[in-house]
Amino acid sequence: MKFTGIFPPLTTPFAADGAVSLDDLRANVAKYNATRVSGYVATGSTGEAVLLTREETEQVWATVREAAAPGKMLIAGTGAESTAETIARTNRASDLGYQAALVKTPHYFKPQMTEDALTSYFFRVADAAKIPILLYSIPQFTGIAIEAPLVCRLAAHANIVGIKESSGNVHRVAEIIHMAPPGFQTLVGSAATFNASLAVGAVAGILGLACALPEACVQLYDAATNGNNDRARDLQHQLLEAATVIVGGLGVAGVKYALDCLGYYGGPTRPPLLPLSDAQKKEVDALLAGVASLSSL
Repeated sequence: MKFTGIFPPLTTPFAADGAVSLDDLRANVAKYNATRVSGYVATGSTGEAVLLTREETEQVWATVREAAAPGKMLIAGTGAESTAETIARTNRASDLGYQAALVKTPHYFKPQMTEDALTSYFFRVADAAKIPILLYSIPQFTGIAIEAPLVCRLAAHANIVGIKESSGNVHRVAEIIHMAPPGFQTLVGSAATFNASLAVGAVAGILGLACALPEACVQLYDAATNGNNDRARDLQHQLLEAATVIVGGLGVAGVKYALDCLGYYGGPTRPPLLPLSDAQKKEVDALLAGVASLSSL
């Protein structure tokens, strides 16, 4: 299994009454199908996965699977605090047609999440999973980073095929790529450092910014991987502030508002996440105006 290109971590649309709006999700995926993204991640962090019920999660997976165009790779965010629950979710995603699972670190009992505990967790999941596993390191949310020595240890399992490293720390990305065995794939989740991560050997991006600017992110990937360094640097420069503010600063609410501005359905976040203030919306408006030419790429 090879991961290349750009994967939007799809937002989960909610209706005014707070219910998941599967029709709007289907419509968003139809729009993305017309772009050159490589596939979709359903129920990742940008999808507000931790705020969904198990039933809602499976409805999202089924809807994305039905709406996705042929050839788009499907990755499901399946990580839970419990090993057994993660296995159950992963194999349910497999049954629904997903090709890989994105599994975050359990983190509630953080002091006990030693390297041995995490190794046991990921190995047990990988042993039982019917689809390949991507490790998911997002320390800004979980407080736990999967560092290079542990990645190397986990990569020994045949069913652990890669990692999504979302800290934005290019040095950490480079260390993982240096220490991991050949064939292990490093994907990144930071659009602000995407070009630099590709330069040190990352193979793909699961980028929240790609929900709003999918083709611009694909253009950056293409330029960087085809040796068009000047073009890649220019695109990275143009996308930097939007990535830093809209995704990194404002989070899911910022991404969803940007979607509303760009012809997709963003809609409300689910509490306890708050909507943007008027001042924050104006900030996003200004940033999007600055990349207006990229939104149509």
